[in-house]
Amino acid sequence: MINQLHRLLEESFGEMVSIRRYLHQHPELSFKETKTAAYIADFYHQLGIEVHTGVGGNGVVAKISGLKPGKTVALRADFDALPIQDEKDVPYKSAVPGVMHACGHDGHTALLLMLARAFHELKDELEGEYVFIHQHAEEYAPGGAKPMIKDGCLDGVDAIFGTHLWATVPTGTIQYRFGPIMAAADRFEIQIQGRGGHGAQPHKTNDAIVTASQLVIALQQIVSRRVSPIDSAVVTVGSLVADNAFNIIADKAKLIGTVRTFKEDVQDFIESEIEKIVNGICMAAGCSYEYVYHRGYPAVVPHDDETKQVIQSARLVEEVTAIEETVPDMSGEDFAYYLQNVKGTFFFTGALAEGTEIIYPHHHPKFDIDEKAMLIAAKTLGTAAITYQKQDSESPAASTVVNEPTIN
Repeated sequence: MINQLHRLLEESFGEMVSIRRYLHQHPELSFKETKTAAYIADFYHQLGIEVHTGVGGNGVVAKISGLKPGKTVALRADFDALPIQDEKDVPYKSAVPGVMHACGHDGHTALLLMLARAFHELKDELEGEYVFIHQHAEEYAPGGAKPMIKDGCLDGVDAIFGTHLWATVPTGTIQYRFGPIMAAADRFEIQIQGRGGHGAQPHKTNDAIVTASQLVIALQQIVSRRVSPIDSAVVTVGSLVADNAFNIIADKAKLIGTVRTFKEDVQDFIESEIEKIVNGICMAAGCSYEYVYHRGYPAVVPHDDETKQVIQSARLVEEVTAIEETVPDMSGEDFAYYLQNVKGTFFFTGALAEGTEIIYPHHHPKFDIDEKAMLIAAKTLGTAAITYQKQDSESPAASTVVNEPTIN
């Protein structure tokens, strides 16, 4: 069965690349992915596969039932793009000004479509049911996962598997983690209200820019001096706006930033500490403030048994050259919500072509992937889904502890 699946995926690789490149040329932003959703649904309709549209918004869910009874396994791919101008010099460059797939979601979608078709061709030999979740709006909180779950995409699901094409890791590498693999991603806004005036008469003002500048420095001390060195955390001020003429002291300034954590108690602590610092500095400067803290995606915490299942499955994929436990990544992912509702795991599939001289990270205007990684990801996901049907508490996948950092 596994060999058959891999052969079907290999035969469809050319079409997988073609779909990925089409989607790359026609990206859509989060919550606006109507044409992409229609494209995905049409693919399933043409195959005669059961498909539901409008799930939690623009989400699409397809289901394939094997001829034999078994568990229900879900596989997920996201399909939204980012507000970035594509600067690559390639034939499949984005045709939409200011919008591009700069995170690999086009590849996620293409590989899941080809994987679904392979499962459809093998359905008479399959056990259980397979749910293919095509999720909208991963890039922008509150995201698409939560409303899709509320709309029933996980109903009856026993386990879920997901991967992210990781363009900074060599192709052929599968990275997993026991414990949190991606961080909780929060956002904060601080609006400072001072008293403006003439740039030559600072003593008659309460300078919002000076106050904001003090805040930027002081906020960095939360992680360096107030959070235990054992706990990872990030506080970043990404924007400070106080637009004025050169000879005017600003009466208003706005800071926007992000907080990344892995533990809820650290998350709570930082939210509280930010306000303490803002309150103290603004009081001393004679300014008032408004502080809003937006909780974003929670940390992505894979389940151990399903992670072991992926490790075992990756060993069966010929193109996989390394399987290694990775360090936690401070970026966020709303796959976290699926893992809060059912068992499952999330892993990285290396997508950096051999010999690449300049590595462009995710969300960069020149971001791209090694398309061979899509085949590796599809094989690993598909193998995990099929072998999960055989998994129980006594299976090798569930009981074997894998300690090797790299498995060739």
